[in-house]
Amino acid sequence: MSSYPTIRFLDRTTPPHIITLVLITGMSALNMSIFLPSLAAMTTYFNTEYAIMQIALSGYLAATAILQIFIGPISDRYGRRILVLGSLTLFVLATLGTLIAETVEVFLFFRIMQAAVATSMALSRAIVRDIVPQEEAASMIGYVTMGMALVPMFGPMVGGALDQLLGWQATFVFLAIAGTGTLTLCYFDLGETVAKGGIGFREQVRTYPELLRSPRFWGYVMCSAFSSGAFFALLGGTSFVGSTLFGLTPFWSGVALGAPAIGYALGNFFSGRFSVRMGINRMALIGTSVTVIGMAASLVLTLAGVNHPLNFFGFCTLLGVGNGIVLPNVMAGSISVRPHLAGTASGLGGAIMIGGGAALSQFAGTILTEETGTVPLQVLMLTVAVLAMIAILLVMLRERRLA
Repeated sequence: MSSYPTIRFLDRTTPPHIITLVLITGMSALNMSIFLPSLAAMTTYFNTEYAIMQIALSGYLAATAILQIFIGPISDRYGRRILVLGSLTLFVLATLGTLIAETVEVFLFFRIMQAAVATSMALSRAIVRDIVPQEEAASMIGYVTMGMALVPMFGPMVGGALDQLLGWQATFVFLAIAGTGTLTLCYFDLGETVAKGGIGFREQVRTYPELLRSPRFWGYVMCSAFSSGAFFALLGGTSFVGSTLFGLTPFWSGVALGAPAIGYALGNFFSGRFSVRMGINRMALIGTSVTVIGMAASLVLTLAGVNHPLNFFGFCTLLGVGNGIVLPNVMAGSISVRPHLAGTASGLGGAIMIGGGAALSQFAGTILTEETGTVPLQVLMLTVAVLAMIAILLVMLRERRLA
């Protein structure tokens, strides 16, 4: 008989339904990408420079990384429910703050406060690990993030359309409404999944060395960091590539940004379908291989003179497929190395992944010029994809030595 709890929808005494997990994870992804087609318009509105306005992405990611370092241990001690509800409340208030901002400094302050919603992304993984075993966790995370992928697929399109019709502020009105709806759902459906009393901070500190000394943990974390790093680099450069290099409107820039999200949903489906059968390491290796092949093909074609949006953004679909296969499996691996510290492992792994993404997104925005075209960004994405493949190969080598 299974020791894992029964799930009933809209019952606060049981773990959350998968629909709720999809939505709380999707809110974080939506908030990250929906405003990107509006960066140029926002730069003009606040009379600032593009590099300053880009802090709305890189600063947000940096705050997300710092937050996840602490949110995991706190959730292991006090539980997942209270932190998810609190973070969504803070997110809604911060979103309202962006709407009343009259200077770029005030806007960026509230924008960075919006990072509170990223708590839900880290804790959704920990909640999954609380309620199912490792191989099922990879499958369930795959399905959760497959649904989540639909959000950023349409988010930039919605954001671009709202910008063109009503101005960039309409995007943040939309975020406030969506955040309020998600908060209401969580209040009625999100039951606590941490054992009563949680794990005390003193006990957590005593067990940290056990987690941090694990080569497998670091291998999984670095694979996730490098895999997602290619996507974050794309986020950092996509507004410049779309509007300046290819002359796309905000709406079509949003459509182009949906290309990797389409692939991500497909990759997540493969994870949900095959992770239990094939194992998380083999699936992660397949995913990194898909990304490397896609990024290499895109770069080769560009160097051969094929400088077209369909080449650049089209091959980013394979980047999405690769990440959709890799991330659920390596995330499940990292939080299963020491299951009793699932929240801590999820938070630390998320901090490293998002922190690296913040650096890569800002770096990507600085290396692109009209003279260089898309090549520097393509080289950067290919490089980190290769590093992700090396990381999972080292994990597999480690497991063979232990066998």
